Amino acid sequence: MINYPIGIQTFEKIRSGDFLYVDKTKYIYELAHRYQYVFLSRPRRFGKSLLVSTFESYFRGKKDLFNGLAIADLETEWFEYPVLHFSLDTAKLGTVEDLRCQIKHQLRRMERGYGMPEGGENISERFQSLVEDLYETRGKRVVVLIDEYDSPMLNVLHDKDRLEQMRTEMQGFYSPLKALDPYLRFVFITGITKFSQLSIFSQINNLEVISMMPHFSAICGITNEELKSDFGEGIAEMSEKYGLSQSEVLKRLKSKYDGYHFSYNGTGVYNPFSLLSAMKNADFENYWFATGTPGFLLNQIRKFHTNITQIDGSMADASEFDAPTDSMHSILPLFYQSGYLTIREYDSRSRRYTLVYPNEEVKTGLTEYFIPYYVWSDINSTNNACWDISEALMDGDIDRALTAAQGYFSSIPYQEGTLMDAPSSEGHFTAMLYVMFSFLNKFVYSQVRVAKGRMDILVKTDSTVYVMELKLDGSVEEALQQIDDRKYAIPWQSDGRHVIKVGINFSTKERSIESWKTV
Repeated sequence: MINYPIGIQTFEKIRSGDFLYVDKTKYIYELAHRYQYVFLSRPRRFGKSLLVSTFESYFRGKKDLFNGLAIADLETEWFEYPVLHFSLDTAKLGTVEDLRCQIKHQLRRMERGYGMPEGGENISERFQSLVEDLYETRGKRVVVLIDEYDSPMLNVLHDKDRLEQMRTEMQGFYSPLKALDPYLRFVFITGITKFSQLSIFSQINNLEVISMMPHFSAICGITNEELKSDFGEGIAEMSEKYGLSQSEVLKRLKSKYDGYHFSYNGTGVYNPFSLLSAMKNADFENYWFATGTPGFLLNQIRKFHTNITQIDGSMADASEFDAPTDSMHSILPLFYQSGYLTIREYDSRSRRYTLVYPNEEVKTGLTEYFIPYYVWSDINSTNNACWDISEALMDGDIDRALTAAQGYFSSIPYQEGTLMDAPSSEGHFTAMLYVMFSFLNKFVYSQVRVAKGRMDILVKTDSTVYVMELKLDGSVEEALQQIDDRKYAIPWQSDGRHVIKVGINFSTKERSIESWKTV
């Protein structure tokens, strides 16, 4: 039986406990020998903490833990350096007091671990003194590892005053890094996103941000080659359990958990948490999304009045990816950095990225998560209606599906405070219908680009392609005419499946579907 390290973020525990380890140590060697200050952003549960822990074991000179790994053939000299390892993910209360308490606790643990006297109350001075004292007493420059550096600020991203207080406190903590340069061997910092006016970005002149470098695109996550070479036993078990060939298992794993690209021409990777969980349980559930969507994301969705139908396939300027999160003008980079969108392509002439959902797990999980905010907070009624609609579509009965949708929409009470509480546009109803149809997973698309415009919704089943156009207080004839005039259905006429054009008219008075017609 393979021991899959679900939730284990300590390299030494994985190696000494005989857990599966996907070898990323070639990156450890390269970064340690080529750079001094490095910043990496990746989504939550993507292996950042394990990477930090691997650096710690390497710089502590624990050579035996690396036997059989790539770095064992690369490193010829193993030295032990003093290592200061901070994790700011422990500061979860969103207060400056809690942040101070957590940093002081970690400083105290490291002071005791190195036999150093306990420092004073000023965090910045204490941090600086510890580094200088370690350098003087150990005769080696110090390694500083800071994991989830931005977690305290993400917790208060929606609150301008608290964000500024947190930024000021963290600025004091990071500010010694530049002055400590003569005493530092290596500094590695991880997070999800980037904040302005922090000394790690504004004062460290030689900071290497490797987040979107193609060469390091696979430093976290699992590549297709690693899946095939390291997970053979798990693939065989899933093949036997479901009566699928191993190639069919690989295809399902790919559509479910693959698709992340952290540079426009870098190696794609699978979500490591989801893939390891799927292997351990031998099934294809939604694992990463089930661990929870960060609260800061919903707050930003409200701030930017995000329309879920326009997320998949959206375009973002390259400059937006370097913009600090606290001053960004679009939510798209945060969606990307948080793992809900990924890079499909890059246009070097316009310097724009096309962003899409990476896989089924993210698309399904995100649209289901949005149901209470875009549709109705009565989850049980909504789920039942969604399944009725989806089953009707999979049975090829569009009339039954839209009848179910009509009845459901008519039963929704007006609710202020939802993300779409003002039924004043086609986009409002398109979003609601799109969210409900999305129970069909990857087979539902919105705002699909064709040569002469964008269709509202495209639904694909095994036998049928539905091309849908929505009108608000108009007529189904207008909707069908637009499908014909803009040739929305033409790209799918050679698909091999039956193509059905669907015109739908919504009524703002009735707050529901008024009529529809299929051709």
